[in-house]
Amino acid sequence: MKKLHCIVVAAAAVLFSAPLFADDFPSRPITFVAVFGPGSASDTLCRIIADPLGAALKQPVIVEDRPGADGAVAAQYVQHANPDGYTLMLATNSPLSADPFLLRQVSYDPVKDFAPVTRVGSFTLMLVVNPSLPVHSVKELVDYAKANPGKLSFASGNTAGIVGGKTFAHWAGLELLHVPYKSSPQAIEDVIAGRVSMMIVDFTVAMPHVAAGQVRALAMTRLKRSALFPDLPTLDEAGIEGFELDAWAGFVAPARTPPAVITKLNAALRQVIDDPATRAKFRNVGFEGFSSTPDELGDYIKLQLGKWQKMVQDAGIQPE
Repeated sequence: MKKLHCIVVAAAAVLFSAPLFADDFPSRPITFVAVFGPGSASDTLCRIIADPLGAALKQPVIVEDRPGADGAVAAQYVQHANPDGYTLMLATNSPLSADPFLLRQVSYDPVKDFAPVTRVGSFTLMLVVNPSLPVHSVKELVDYAKANPGKLSFASGNTAGIVGGKTFAHWAGLELLHVPYKSSPQAIEDVIAGRVSMMIVDFTVAMPHVAAGQVRALAMTRLKRSALFPDLPTLDEAGIEGFELDAWAGFVAPARTPPAVITKLNAALRQVIDDPATRAKFRNVGFEGFSSTPDELGDYIKLQLGKWQKMVQDAGIQPE
């Protein structure tokens, strides 16, 4: 009976302290964990959101890059972080949608090991090539690759680049060498230098290099053209019928983070993400920003797992 009494008292203490903890939250700096390195889209978005969120919550927000294994390194780190609301991961399709099917084994469950907080938005991706290639359209690229089998390569800096590149090669019937990198900024530098022929890359990383003429944009991966590049055709329009690849971003916390803290973080983040000034900054780096409830993000993550599993299987990609 004495032991039972202690358990009941402890449970009651936890129950009644949760709202008090939420009222006190945050009382120290919050850390955003980006799943890729400096200059990547995930790092860029974290830095756009960090300052206004810090101002709203009256605590500094620190950005910490933890690249590696296409986001799995960051996910594993956040999985084991204290579930107190002070560590958030800017999750993307890499660790929480694609890695479970691209890697032979991941140490985390994308659904059970994380508490959804809010969507942040979606990335648009484009197919870019080194400008020394004698191609100015997707058709010319396909024809050139078929005339030079095994001579062209594609870089990837995340799972969208892997799945997109291999799907493009598979659907177009091309023989392309895959050259993986830890992050997209590193990958596109080698495309610019001519060490790799092409890559599918998010607008955030690609836009300045396209504007400078360092890479040539041939098409984008959505079915609908982007207002940012209205003259850039879709891969579907360019002859790779039905090709559609979209990437997403959202904040998650470690599982068992108190619901009251999740609610407080969601409210503050939605205020920042949906602010016109923040959305303007998102557009400037080629990102479409919008927020959601925690449940909406949770449902979306489950849906995306099935979608990315099918894309990986359809492209004939074997786990590594």
